[in-house]
Amino acid sequence: MAISSNFYSTPDAHKSFHLPVQQHRLPSSNPIKAQDSIFPNRTVAGQITRSVFKFLFYIHLSLISILIISLTLYALIFSSSSHTSKWHLLLPLLSSPLTAAIVGFTWQWITSCNPSKAIKAAFWLSPLLTFSIGIMFVYIESPLSLTSGVIALLSALIQSLYGCWVSPRFQYATKILSISIAFPPPARTRALGFSLVLIGIIFCSFIAGGIGFARAIESKTKLSPLFILLILVSLGWTMQFLKNVLVVTVSRIKYMYFACGVEIDTRVAFHDTVKYLTGSVSMGSVLVPAIGLFRGFARWMSLVGGDMDEFMFSCVGCYMGIASALVMCGNRWGFVYVGVYNKGFVQASSDTWEMFNRVGLEQLIDSDLTGSFCFLCGVTGGAISGLVSGIWTIVIHKSYASEVSIYAFLIGYFMCRLAMAWPQACVSAYYVAYAENPNPQTNNRFDSTIPTRLQQLQRSLALA
Repeated sequence: MAISSNFYSTPDAHKSFHLPVQQHRLPSSNPIKAQDSIFPNRTVAGQITRSVFKFLFYIHLSLISILIISLTLYALIFSSSSHTSKWHLLLPLLSSPLTAAIVGFTWQWITSCNPSKAIKAAFWLSPLLTFSIGIMFVYIESPLSLTSGVIALLSALIQSLYGCWVSPRFQYATKILSISIAFPPPARTRALGFSLVLIGIIFCSFIAGGIGFARAIESKTKLSPLFILLILVSLGWTMQFLKNVLVVTVSRIKYMYFACGVEIDTRVAFHDTVKYLTGSVSMGSVLVPAIGLFRGFARWMSLVGGDMDEFMFSCVGCYMGIASALVMCGNRWGFVYVGVYNKGFVQASSDTWEMFNRVGLEQLIDSDLTGSFCFLCGVTGGAISGLVSGIWTIVIHKSYASEVSIYAFLIGYFMCRLAMAWPQACVSAYYVAYAENPNPQTNNRFDSTIPTRLQQLQRSLALA
């Protein structure tokens, strides 16, 4: 049932469907009118925090645009002819956004047509392609490339071992992914994803040009490395922002269907996200990668340390305790409540995680493979982009091949993560909606997939 602009204008409109969620938590499903927001007012402190992050994001975007335009003009006007050969590096670098977009759209198509093949392909292609780019780095034989090559080869080994370890979970991951992306029909949400990927291509091409022109004027200024660092930071934040805008929009649409049986117009949901939720999305785009990186490090310390409480003069238990506390402040599941209830990101993350703990889903959520699947799709995209740009640069100017490959890898990774935000948002909404109302008697849109998986986990723990 599509939601029209006057859905709540008639007294009996709410009787047309049954709402299984509690009334005091019921999200509003009608479009936001131009003069008013359907979202409830929040605390002053929360509003200020979100306004600050919104301001910082837009001001950083303006400043980085000014920087790249200035670098471009300076390089075109003042760069000497002896350094114009570096401009040829722009072509290999500019190829990375387009290459990554093709890979990202391919992942989208495979995921929607055959989730099982998509998951298996991601877990086996990713280490192979990472290994390939590692070999390319070793072949280049520069200090930077050798370091990058060793890191890539170790990463390929770790990905291979991880794929073997989690292979028993593939069947459940396939089922949960298939269910979550199937309903309601994904045509419009996928169209939104396509549009944001096109925006990503334009932005990444702009970024690639900025990096290329910064390298072209390195003989004129010693600040080129600083300029490139700033451009890369902007690349990461902006692409995370675009990805999370898609996550918030799609997860709201999916949540309303799973929780209420209501379909929201994609354009309305996207408008609400851009107009009212930019601050929370900007904040989450910073917190989630940082907390995820620390949490991964803590887990690695725990696995390597084993039963020892200290490892390399560090307290393993302390790291895990901090990681457990941080996940309450920022996790990707919180984006669902950001879109549905207009909560601040930290509060939304805390509420979703507490809800998972309350209904016993924390172990299942923690071992969910959807995040790993989307991450590995991004690695594959980054590796393919890095290989294409790197081999091209080896042919025309080998001494710059390692640097160009690294930049292309980053661009490719972020582009593919943006393309794969759609299925990740669907799964997030499915889990959150289920956790909020797991009773099959009041919500018939959930089958036995999650309860069966929980029983399997409980049996395995009992046997252990």
